[in-house]
Amino acid sequence: MGNRDVAEAWAYHDATKHSLSSIRNDPHFLDWDVMPRPFKVYTELEPIPLARDLTSSPRPALDALADDFSAQSSGGAAIDLGTLAHLLYFSAGVLKRRTYQMDETYFRAAACTGNLHHIDIYLTCMELDGLAAGVYHFSPHDFALRRLREGDHRGLLIEATAAEEHVAEAPVVLAFSSTYWRNAWKYRARAYRHAFWDSGTVLANLLAVASARRLPARVVLGFVDEQVNGLLGLDVEHEAALGLVALGRGAPPPPPLPEPPPLALETLPLSAREVQYPAIPATHRSGFLASSDEVRAWRVPLRSAAAPPADDAIALLPTPADAGREPIETVILRRGSTRHFAQKPITLAELSAVLRAATRGVPADFAAPRAQRATVYLIVNDVEGLEPGAYVLDRDRDALLLLRAGRFRREAGYLGLGQQIPADAAVDLFWLTDLTEVLGALGNRGYRAAQLEAAIGGGKTYLAAYALGLGASGLTFFDDDVTAFFSPHARGKSVMFLMAVGVPQRLRRSRAGG
Repeated sequence: MGNRDVAEAWAYHDATKHSLSSIRNDPHFLDWDVMPRPFKVYTELEPIPLARDLTSSPRPALDALADDFSAQSSGGAAIDLGTLAHLLYFSAGVLKRRTYQMDETYFRAAACTGNLHHIDIYLTCMELDGLAAGVYHFSPHDFALRRLREGDHRGLLIEATAAEEHVAEAPVVLAFSSTYWRNAWKYRARAYRHAFWDSGTVLANLLAVASARRLPARVVLGFVDEQVNGLLGLDVEHEAALGLVALGRGAPPPPPLPEPPPLALETLPLSAREVQYPAIPATHRSGFLASSDEVRAWRVPLRSAAAPPADDAIALLPTPADAGREPIETVILRRGSTRHFAQKPITLAELSAVLRAATRGVPADFAAPRAQRATVYLIVNDVEGLEPGAYVLDRDRDALLLLRAGRFRREAGYLGLGQQIPADAAVDLFWLTDLTEVLGALGNRGYRAAQLEAAIGGGKTYLAAYALGLGASGLTFFDDDVTAFFSPHARGKSVMFLMAVGVPQRLRRSRAGG
């Protein structure tokens, strides 16, 4: 049908909405006999071990999180194998393992729906200090790289992205992909949303660590899909490249190389049996771009959604000078998903710091500098200096607008799929996007951008909260009920992401600047 026929994206979005009736009438159960393997494992490729460098960067975590990379257009640290290892460990590495009688659980650097980590990272690089030019897969299970192709294949990515300027100058280009079944085992067709939610939290970590090292980075969603998937050897019915990240600037042009041959590399089976959810690959294919000309035409950086004027907005407070001064690596090592919140307040200064860190914009080819298409709505349950109620963030004025006063803990719990976590949290943040406008500008592929942008904001919220000594948890939601709750202001918008923030239960509170 082509990227511009957005019926496919709307059909998928509407079909995967949660409602009270859809949850009550859902017969799904988890088949533990076919639970997928948590890693993609190439059986015939030799590992290139990576060194775990836990050295902390000097830049404070909140500063790194709020960076929109507008001041990092050139220069930055040189990229070598050690730099790559550092970035990979703190964005997608296994930080710890817990062994049970019959199983082993892996805890990764970034949050993931159901702890079912289905996002893989590949890298294409020129000759680096410590690493030969090639195309590599990052293997978190043994913290190693495996080379899929020899030689400098950056030229293919430059062609696939229509010579996007950051890709053209990057010594390293990362690609992030999803293996659908590793998440669809539990979440079925909704796993396609999770592909961007879970890559977004990985990218939030990656961008923050890159910023802390003053390393230019840019997210690129405009590319010829068949070229990128072919370079990585991905089976597009089961897995696909979701996006790219250009790392560094100033690299020389790559040498010309012939078209790479197809890859036929053996991997361990994910499980004894796989259930197919055709809506996932169909929706992804509906946003394919087939040529460099299509990529150029698609790449229209979107500006922030306009905020209506208001006279009674409440200004955000400055971040205390001593808040969030830990390095981002320390915060990532401590981060988790809070399962129980105490019904205790946080301060307006803390909420302000979280909002600034999470909403300064994403360095991406689909967004204008410092722009954000999603609007952040809030249910404030217990924030010192704010009346309880429903709010919306005005990014342009760095202020909150009260939509409706009231105590909405019960409503917050219901909207968060009937869970206690958002009811107990001090504040709940919802990212809502006008999909009609985004799909109208970017076609079906705009669905990827809308989901990913919000998820990066959610991932930054995780890290900002933990930098302040708070807790945070990402949650799912009843789609249309969220829109209705924040209407009429949110009328016509679709919810993309939900984060609960507050004081963790049974945890002695120690906050810098709180």
